[in-house]
Amino acid sequence: MVSPVTVVKSEGPKLVPFFKATCVYFVLWLPTSSPTWYSALIKCLPIFCLWVFLLAHGISFLGAHSSARKILAGLIFSALGDAFLIWQEQGYFSHGLLMFAITHILYSSAFGMKPINSRAGLVIGVISGLSYTLLYPYLSGPFTYLVAVYIALIGFMGWRAIAGVQLANDLWTWTKLSACLGAVLFMVSDLTIAVNKFCFPVPHSRAIIMATYYAAQMLIALSAVECQDADASWKRA
Repeated sequence: MVSPVTVVKSEGPKLVPFFKATCVYFVLWLPTSSPTWYSALIKCLPIFCLWVFLLAHGISFLGAHSSARKILAGLIFSALGDAFLIWQEQGYFSHGLLMFAITHILYSSAFGMKPINSRAGLVIGVISGLSYTLLYPYLSGPFTYLVAVYIALIGFMGWRAIAGVQLANDLWTWTKLSACLGAVLFMVSDLTIAVNKFCFPVPHSRAIIMATYYAAQMLIALSAVECQDADASWKRA
């Protein structure tokens, strides 16, 4: 297994643009009440940097590993979702919801169906059910079923990410752990969005949503480089 120090040395420099773009977003902290294409660009910029992060590993790497391609595609749909959510008060919330639903399908496929880990699936299922139970009294119209479908998709994605981490059997890598933490943070971010939009105002909601969201996307993007790190370790051996 590749050591965390090696990971930091090899992947850290490629993530510098992402960290800079994230800092720009939080420093500018553009108002959401009057969305513009400029504010959409600033919001999407960290995700664009994650595209570059994956592309920096080489087209041949992406061509050889379908999971990396799926995560890159998920990041592309995420950027579209971010742009739509900038104009959510103008009626584009459901469009953003659709983009992120596609993202979760792509991420789930990238994480794969092995191992099954039914216990993790059961726990995520219960959490997803409780989340929908909390939101249901506040939902109306098409959101009654759209939110249900979305919770099922992000819950499934979280299950597949968590299932890959088998700490008890020592069958894990830093990238599997990265995917797991990323998925959990993504669920926290989206649940905060839902509660804040449909139920009641969450204090400092925007900061919580964006901090957990950017961290989640970075960790999931990092999980795509496992194959390359494994190849590098094999060559050194």
